[in-house]
Amino acid sequence: MAKLKPLLPWPTLALANIAFQGAMLAVEAQQVIGLRLTKLAQGGPGGQKEATLMVSEKLDTLVESGQLMMQAALGGKEDLGAGEVMQLYRRKVRANRRRLAGA
Repeated sequence: MAKLKPLLPWPTLALANIAFQGAMLAVEAQQVIGLRLTKLAQGGPGGQKEATLMVSEKLDTLVESGQLMMQAALGGKEDLGAGEVMQLYRRKVRANRRRLAGA
């Protein structure tokens, strides 16, 4: 008798976890976008500083995520470190939310 294939295309819940983490990232990022738009709309030196900080943070995080993916690829990980990259972005977004909400 042939062995049955699993109903789901992944053997563990890793893909489901990545999907959930992605959904959480989207929700958290929307909160940061709202807080940032408020800060930018107020203008002045605080708005200019926030715009500059936003761009530099995005570039720094892009480089850091690229390094994580390269390390994963060189280490033979098939998912290219997707979980680690997701954690990195969520950590950065949470830090921005805390910073902007406390301002």
